[in-house]
Amino acid sequence: MLRIHPDETLDDFYRGRVRLIQPKKGYRFATDAPLLAAFVRIRPGDEVCELGTGNGVVAVLLGFKPFLRLTAVEIQPRLADLARRNVAGNGWADRIEIVEADLRTWRPERLFDVIVSNPPYYEKRTGFPCPDPEKAIAKHEVTCDIMEIMRAVSDLLKSDGRAFFVYPAGREGDFRRAAEAQGLRLAAIRRIVPREGEAPNHFLAELGQSATFVGSEIALPPLVLHDGPGGSFGPEAQAMLEGRWDENHG
Repeated sequence: MLRIHPDETLDDFYRGRVRLIQPKKGYRFATDAPLLAAFVRIRPGDEVCELGTGNGVVAVLLGFKPFLRLTAVEIQPRLADLARRNVAGNGWADRIEIVEADLRTWRPERLFDVIVSNPPYYEKRTGFPCPDPEKAIAKHEVTCDIMEIMRAVSDLLKSDGRAFFVYPAGREGDFRRAAEAQGLRLAAIRRIVPREGEAPNHFLAELGQSATFVGSEIALPPLVLHDGPGGSFGPEAQAMLEGRWDENHG
């Protein structure tokens, strides 16, 4: 049974297979979360870690994939509580654990096969200041920056592990430099474009440990979100947003 507070909403996703509690004001997830969940490659038996789970949306959506266990880390107490309720309410409490901790210092006594993160996108002093502290931490590098995130990935990822991210296109250079500085190598990148022929606004990326990475970087075909005028999604984007894994490469 989902516990919902007066300042929260209950929203259906994945054609009603997922119900998520979100604050009426504060951090509410966007399309980048389900796109990241669709992009992540997980094998049966994998130990998975999500860094910065927010309200738990990516962890909950990944629950449909065949991992052994997922540990999701969140620094903000209210969001960690929200994530726990979302995980329990969707029936994943036996496989997904929410840990309230600072990813900069959290180091459990194990490494992970897969790491996932939809991190704060913007540098601390860029863009418009957000008056809501919860939303500011989720969107801007207030409590951690891209280098600290990559350091955590490098410390927590197995030598043959895989790490998956979504970031704004404008930060691709920062992303590559931070990953390289922490001994990580870009295995694959998929740029997200609003419409065919337009410039990308985000990208999905897969990283591996440089010391054991074999192969060259793969540039996957762009993901086109919309297939015409208006706001309708293209068939592949729609499948990803609805969690239809067999229609994409998730």
